[in-house]
Amino acid sequence: MEPNDSVVIETHSLSKAYKGVQALKGLSLKVRQHSIFGFLGPNGAGKTTTMKLLLGLVRPTGGAGTIFGYDIERESVAIRSRVGYLAQDPRFFEAMSARETLRFVAGFFYKGPKGAIEERIQETLALVGLEDKADRPVKGFSGGERQRLGIAQAQINYPDLLILDEPAAALDPMGRRDVLEVMERLRKHTTIFYSTHILDDVQRVSDTVAILNHGELVAQAPIEELLAGDDKPVFTLSLRGDASRALARIKALPWVVGVRETAHEGTVTWNISVTDAQAAEVQLLPHVLAGEALAVVEFGRRKLGLEEVFMSIVEGGQDGRQR
Repeated sequence: MEPNDSVVIETHSLSKAYKGVQALKGLSLKVRQHSIFGFLGPNGAGKTTTMKLLLGLVRPTGGAGTIFGYDIERESVAIRSRVGYLAQDPRFFEAMSARETLRFVAGFFYKGPKGAIEERIQETLALVGLEDKADRPVKGFSGGERQRLGIAQAQINYPDLLILDEPAAALDPMGRRDVLEVMERLRKHTTIFYSTHILDDVQRVSDTVAILNHGELVAQAPIEELLAGDDKPVFTLSLRGDASRALARIKALPWVVGVRETAHEGTVTWNISVTDAQAAEVQLLPHVLAGEALAVVEFGRRKLGLEEVFMSIVEGGQDGRQR
């Protein structure tokens, strides 16, 4: 089968059972080229099992999957030549430096001129921000530096796809920030499929998110759609001044179905539920400010936090959007 240029990973009802226990149930995913695809779920949800299936390290008990159009069971060698992988807990030869580590790994992929290989190693060190530590032993590296070296190791062969298993899970905030910045820099070079249970990381770098729970896919959508929610649009409006007459006008609008009001230190905030988001964007402020001496502190369509969406889907058992 010829590779598909726009879809990198595609699975259809992919499943895996271990000794009768269903670790993955009917997973159907689609990951597009040059996306950063966040594979989100609690520990034990089936994320690592999925990655092992995609890499051909375990065989599925049901369903099918392709990477670059190649079958994950029958054509795993062709797939792995174009994939870089970072395990959840990467291990290194502690006495070797970062440069020596990358030189060792590069030897599996390149047999060309030594100068070209060294240039590639230096380029990769710069990409992950380890130029100044390139010749220090790995045993002195922090957790974040080890993860960045792991990403460099996975990236050394110019892969068309990076699969990263919990790349920032065990790091402090500074280490996580550094790893996420590396992922953002790599977007233009490759497609990134990474698993995590850290909601803030997903919201920061991902453009598409899938949520797995107890081995089942419960949501898959562009992150903007996921954060918009499935309920009626809600607009947040914060004002200073006497807004009682404005509130009456807002409640009378035919596309306003509810207003929830809170007040704090002279500022009143309305969360306004509407049926027509386009009308609200254009008409809400003019109706509020008509002949009124009011100061607008904040106005915009309310977005849900990913934690709110995640808890709603995972604990509430809702079916997520499939896109």
